[in-house]
Amino acid sequence: MSEGSQAQEFHGKTPRHIAIIMDGNGRWAKQRHMPRVAGHRAGVESVRAIVQRCGELGVQVLTLFAFSSENWRRPEKEVGLLLELFVMALQRESKKLDKRNVRLKVIGDLSRFSDKLCAEISKAETMTADNNGLQLVVAANYGGRWDIGQAVKTIAGQVQAGKLDAAVVSESLIEQHLSLAGLPEPDLFIRTGGEQRISNFLMWQLAYSELYFTDTLWPDFNKEELNIALEWFAGRQRRFGRTGDQVEQIKRA
Repeated sequence: MSEGSQAQEFHGKTPRHIAIIMDGNGRWAKQRHMPRVAGHRAGVESVRAIVQRCGELGVQVLTLFAFSSENWRRPEKEVGLLLELFVMALQRESKKLDKRNVRLKVIGDLSRFSDKLCAEISKAETMTADNNGLQLVVAANYGGRWDIGQAVKTIAGQVQAGKLDAAVVSESLIEQHLSLAGLPEPDLFIRTGGEQRISNFLMWQLAYSELYFTDTLWPDFNKEELNIALEWFAGRQRRFGRTGDQVEQIKRA
């Protein structure tokens, strides 16, 4: 099936927002008797392919979990190599993203990153700020609990300062202070590598996402693998608390 015909097949059911935990880089390298960092480098190639495919399909937002707040627990050498790879990827890919009309946004607690990495993030975000195609969100030193916690902390500060009445605090208000404020919530969550958990990723935003798990390791996750996930998503009935009959009635209305 050609890419054009596949895009047509997904018409009307293509997710607005896809969120991915890119798991399995280290195991991919280990299977090939290579250092773990080789798997992370190979994973960058998969990122490039998936970004391109999402752009072709008209996906509005693609959020990738690049580095969690728990990843600092990994061996110091691996963490250092991961952060170096992040810098290199930003330097090499920013112009390509800009050329493809992709807008980059990095979310997470950036305070632990080096000045060099923070400068590269700012440079890439500024370069792509005016683009109106795919929004690529990279979660780095991010945790879902941190995200909710910082939102609540901000709101509590406003209440304490007398700028906000506690009675008006609502789910909607909290959402406005989360890292993905202003963006649609993920329709489809994908985790590669065989694990079946969300690992503190977008805990608030994934409340009604369709969860897709695959044994495929991230460096092997290509456009064809994404198409399989999208076919699965197209077959899901999204109820949002309604019954199946209600959903069908809404479709016919």
